[in-house]
Amino acid sequence: MYVRILMSILAVVVTASWALAQNHPGTLKNGERIFQQHCAGCHGTSGDGLGPDIKELIVPPVNFRAPKSRTKTDMELYLSIKRGVLFSPMHGWADRLSDQEIRDVLRYIRSLAPFNPIG
Repeated sequence: MYVRILMSILAVVVTASWALAQNHPGTLKNGERIFQQHCAGCHGTSGDGLGPDIKELIVPPVNFRAPKSRTKTDMELYLSIKRGVLFSPMHGWADRLSDQEIRDVLRYIRSLAPFNPIG
C-alpha cells in the first residue's frame, strides 16, 4: 500500500517537473546571454565543450553537439543545469538562476544542438 502511494506521489512530481520544462519554452536571446556569461567558459561559445577553462578541469565538459548529448531529453538537460552532474565539475545553478532562466539556457542549447533521439 505504501509503495503504491509513494509511486503515485513520485509520478506526480516527475510528471509535473516534465510538464513544467516542456510547457514553458525559454527565450532564445536571454538563453544565449546567460550561456555566454556562465557556461561558455567550459562548454565553449558554440557548445562544443572546448571553452577556455577546460584546461583546469579533470572531467571534460559536455559537448552539446555530440550525438550522445543530442539524445538527452529536455528534462535531463534541465535537471543537469538545475542540480548539476554528480562526479563532474558541473555544479547546479538552481541557487543562481531562476527556473525560467534555466529554460532559457536549455532553449539556447537546443538551438545549437537539436534533440535527436536516434543519435
